Amino acid sequence: MRILVTGGAGFIGSAVCRLLARNPDNRVVNVDKLTYAGNLASLREIDNLPNYRFVKADICDDAAVLDILKAEEIEAVMHLAAESHVDRSIDGPGAFVETNVIGTFRMLNAALAYWKGLSSASQERFRFHHISTDEVFGDLPFDSGIFTEETPYAPSSPYSASKAASDHFARAWHETYGLPVVLSNCSNNYGPYHFPEKLIPLVILNALDERPLPVYGNGANVRDWLYVEDHARALELVATTGVVGESYNIGGHAERTNLEVVQSICDILDQKRPRKRGASYRDLITFVTDRPGHDRRYAIDSSKIERELGWRRQESFDTGLARTIDWYLDNEWWWGPIRSDRYAGERLGVAKTGTA
Repeated sequence: MRILVTGGAGFIGSAVCRLLARNPDNRVVNVDKLTYAGNLASLREIDNLPNYRFVKADICDDAAVLDILKAEEIEAVMHLAAESHVDRSIDGPGAFVETNVIGTFRMLNAALAYWKGLSSASQERFRFHHISTDEVFGDLPFDSGIFTEETPYAPSSPYSASKAASDHFARAWHETYGLPVVLSNCSNNYGPYHFPEKLIPLVILNALDERPLPVYGNGANVRDWLYVEDHARALELVATTGVVGESYNIGGHAERTNLEVVQSICDILDQKRPRKRGASYRDLITFVTDRPGHDRRYAIDSSKIERELGWRRQESFDTGLARTIDWYLDNEWWWGPIRSDRYAGERLGVAKTGTA
């Protein structure tokens, strides 16, 4: 299959590219603007494969995207390109509107123009897969509820609002223009090649540097954690076998409080990389002021994709977290330059009002 992946140099996108390119029957075209979180080093293992191509381009340039679609005779688009960090959306929401909303609009326009020019058989095969987040559903109480595909949207942050808008545009292009769209919404991802602004890699690397391990509020906020390679397999299934017009929730069945996640990292590191004089990494845990609009809980019902497409996670949270920590311990070549040159772990998301 000839697949265009947008945002393929990002965390989830690179996992998708690596998975797809391992199948020699696929042709994988990675389109990425290479913003701060895009990293071609994440694609080192597939960079020289004959069935993989990287193109530096902006998804807001619909003419460039259309040219690539035509030149590569693309059969499916997996649209992952997005600004994704909630804290950064609080500090600067404008970039999230530009990339996540306008960028998706431009991608849909390019895909529609391309799709209209295909033969009827090729039109039948084509898919536009829009990848989104469970954060569009908003805040869940601690003691009840779970997100299903029918849960009403109620985004709380500029990031989740921008993704909710892009979801709605994707559905509208299907309903109004007939573009064969499938959608998916996932829970919190973690795993190798994760840019260290997010909780798990930030805590791992801060711990290795003997720096404070920041926990927002009292650490009681709950997230459902999904290992990124399990997610990549789910996304391939949705893009290739999902029903047009349908959406699929993808979760890890692994709800944990933020404090429990940080404590688990500390306990694993105590075994794998002990501190001097028998101290525990838990001693570095530091509670900090909560971020504005911090949703209490997310939880995903993945029964639809499990039942209809046969997806199952392969990693529990415990096994996936251990694999993730091992990867960071063994791959300073990847994260070292990021920590020294691009992001050193400073606090984000403290702005009181949004600015462009």
